[in-house]
Amino acid sequence: MDHPGLAMALEDLKTLDTGVGEAERENHEKAAPRSTAPPLRRSARRDIPGIPVKTVRTIAQVRRLSRAAQGKVVLVPTMGALHAGHTALIDRARRLAGRTGLVVVSIFINPTQFGPKEDLARYPRPFAADRRLCVKHGADVIFHPSVDEMYPDGFSTFVDESQVSAPLCGASRPGHFRGVCTVVLKLFTAVEPNAAVFGLKDYQQCAVIRRMVRDLNLPVTLDFLPTVREKDGLALSSRNAYLTPEQRAQAAALRSGLLAAEKAHRAGENSVARLRRLVAQKIAESPFARVDYIEALDADSLQPIRSAERRTVIAAAVLFGSTRLIDNILI
Repeated sequence: MDHPGLAMALEDLKTLDTGVGEAERENHEKAAPRSTAPPLRRSARRDIPGIPVKTVRTIAQVRRLSRAAQGKVVLVPTMGALHAGHTALIDRARRLAGRTGLVVVSIFINPTQFGPKEDLARYPRPFAADRRLCVKHGADVIFHPSVDEMYPDGFSTFVDESQVSAPLCGASRPGHFRGVCTVVLKLFTAVEPNAAVFGLKDYQQCAVIRRMVRDLNLPVTLDFLPTVREKDGLALSSRNAYLTPEQRAQAAALRSGLLAAEKAHRAGENSVARLRRLVAQKIAESPFARVDYIEALDADSLQPIRSAERRTVIAAAVLFGSTRLIDNILI
């Protein structure tokens, strides 16, 4: 398939900084904790002779490539440390874009969504491994900007959704979703995608982004994919690699608690208080677990409810040691 505009844009970018230096890559690899994710499935990527997977570092570069695309542009926003959950998103983006479209994977660890005592400094940065996965799963462009590129000196404009962001992680991580909304909007304006793909492991994040897109009339179609899990049900997360073997053995209690509530609901239990209690009891079987929150909310508005008679999301955040894991289930 011929892409003359995109090929010309790529040719013009050859003389620019389009990757990460070897020393930086080595430092990123050393900083990354070991992954516990299962082996990845091979995915057939689009093969267009003469158009390689390109890593670009500036908004001007990625915008030029996007505007030169002949088909649909699909964005997969990530913070890197890619695992099978992320590659499922890239696979989906490839299917949405088709052979003529452009799949852009952003890799940017967004400092504005981390609190002062959170894990920004130790968040894994295995860029070379991430790039290999992007190539394998059909990405066309990796947008890997610096913090200064995304937040230049004097930056003072933020996006603050105030309703669906208020409970759950919004309550326990003040300012988190302000950072999420801001960086996602900046990625949308930089890449100008027709569609963007997100995972439902962070259900609240999906709800917040959906609300922002609706309220700001953004011309982006959102595609949400089910959570990818380990064999024992633990949701795949870059932070799983922080768990000690003992903590990892007990971390599946989070999923087990949610499944216990789902089973009770299918049997006729609608009391939110009792459903939450079932989740807590199962998690309490793990001595390493410390509950941040367990909530059951209206699945659309994320407002509190007393009875799970309509579509309900049960969401939980639990610390195993110092590692905070989140998960959810729709009932």
